[in-house]
Amino acid sequence: MKQGDASGRGRVPVKVKKDRGRTASSRAWLKRQLNDPYVAAARNKGYRSRAAFKLVELNEKFRFLKKGARVLDLGAAPGGWSQVAANAGATVVAADVLEMEPVAGVTFFQADLTDPDVPALLKQALDGPADLVLTDMAAPTTGHRATDHIRTIALVEIALEVAEDVLKPGGTFVGKVFQGGSSNELLGRLKKAFREVKHVKPPASRQESVELYVVATGFKKAEK
Repeated sequence: MKQGDASGRGRVPVKVKKDRGRTASSRAWLKRQLNDPYVAAARNKGYRSRAAFKLVELNEKFRFLKKGARVLDLGAAPGGWSQVAANAGATVVAADVLEMEPVAGVTFFQADLTDPDVPALLKQALDGPADLVLTDMAAPTTGHRATDHIRTIALVEIALEVAEDVLKPGGTFVGKVFQGGSSNELLGRLKKAFREVKHVKPPASRQESVELYVVATGFKKAEK
């Protein structure tokens, strides 16, 4: 999806009337949803969430989704990223501790990524090493930026642990971090394991959001 496809130009903003049963924060959330062109575009395309367009835009920049590629989507629920990967013609295996409604063309496991038996299970389901490992996981926000950043980095580290077990040489890892980017320890680990590491904020990521995505390409080897 090109950035202009969901620019919202020409759209008339929707106003939300006050309701005694609705808080100011819930009104603000509803107004944002109603006026968000990515929400409307996701509904039109049948995506589970607007987050699907973040992956679409990252792929437009880095071209990591290819037909026939083996893709592992970690923390996949509700399934928007899995949908995008499957639509690109990839073989997709997804995992999450949460339940996820079936996605056409996607093999899903409800599994805990910290379980040491899970990486081998996922690799077996892929029928070989992965070309691409994705994770859009983020810890529930606390409102304290430093705490939220640390908690989300911890999830990325868990996903990277799995990626180091399942990626083939030359593979790609894409994961969510917060502004400030990867921690020094995580960044050093990524730079040892991949030829190139970049931080990107796709247009579909809300302007007020502090999220960033790390895109690591050219997997070499795991050096922990």
